Amino acid sequence: MRLPRMRGVIRRRLLVNFRVDPAVMQRMLPARFRPKLQAGYAVAGICLIRLEEIRPKGFPSLVGVSSENAAHRVAVTWDGGEGVFIPRRDTGSLLNRLAGGRLFPGEHHGAKFDVAETGGRIQLAMESHDGKVRVEVDGRSGSALSSSIFGSLDEASTFFKGGSLGYSATADGNRLDGVTLHTHVWQVEPLAVDRVYSSFFAELPPGSAEFDCALIMRNVAHEWQAADDMYIDGNGR
Repeated sequence: MRLPRMRGVIRRRLLVNFRVDPAVMQRMLPARFRPKLQAGYAVAGICLIRLEEIRPKGFPSLVGVSSENAAHRVAVTWDGGEGVFIPRRDTGSLLNRLAGGRLFPGEHHGAKFDVAETGGRIQLAMESHDGKVRVEVDGRSGSALSSSIFGSLDEASTFFKGGSLGYSATADGNRLDGVTLHTHVWQVEPLAVDRVYSSFFAELPPGSAEFDCALIMRNVAHEWQAADDMYIDGNGR
């Protein structure tokens, strides 16, 4: 049995985004999904999120737990909806690893996170325990998006707000875990990135993926709610 709702605070959320050749991205998606395009590109990236005070709805914040997490995600559409496909989740929390896919949606891999925040600068490094995924981000508060497929911060904000429903890959190759994020306030700010590396995107064909932009959210009250599972073969939802 899964808990119906979890609540807490998004203390810090980085959306590190890449523009990707749609044909390359399509080959990596379950058959039911299509890339959601922006200016002719597929949009994929890494959500690097620090969660605090996470607990079942109705419980006091004192019993909540904190964790650093990473989700590789692709903006997608399907017949009747849109959201994100999450091929991989990683976490620094043993609890998330044990409970993910059981008490709440989303199977997680273990990872080590190193995070340093000084003033407006954030330096984050993540490496999975299985050695398959590595991410590095060095960024600072910015004033505007630059060299992005999004024409404005508002345009980018609207695009990513549409990704509140996510479907995560599971060990059962035919079933995807569904989860919906509800934020009490939605506000993103630009993050000027001096260095970014993702092994996930580095392994794509040369020239098919380029860093596009990064956004940051801070101190956002939120709830996670389980959504119906999706089945790749079309049975079920």
